[in-house]
Amino acid sequence: MSHHPSSTARVPAAELTGERIDPAMTTTAFELPGYRVTRNGGVVRGIAVRSRSIVGTLGGSLQTLIGGDISLFTRLCEETRQEAYVRMLQQAARIGGNAVIGVRYDANDIMGGVTEVLCYGTAVVVTAA
Repeated sequence: MSHHPSSTARVPAAELTGERIDPAMTTTAFELPGYRVTRNGGVVRGIAVRSRSIVGTLGGSLQTLIGGDISLFTRLCEETRQEAYVRMLQQAARIGGNAVIGVRYDANDIMGGVTEVLCYGTAVVVTAA
């Protein structure tokens, strides 16, 4: 799973680690090799809702004329996913988790130009096996 800098609604730098959970302790799998789950904290989630600015929309539209990667939209998507991810880690840390397994992302259009990104998984407490 890749992790990228925070979004335009900036998550404070001190929060980028998700309070106490090391990003290496997150996985899309349902187990962490070398660790044993000792407590299941349940589903945790982070939600970020973004709209495209008029400047970003115009810049992205111009990039579509050239073709290739639309970097303005790519950056917006990555930043929004990162913010949702960090919020998920913060929720997991608040309930006492030290890892998150089964991490997934979902995105939904709320209305034209407004998208919700959800990052979710299962907060767990793990110990070295």
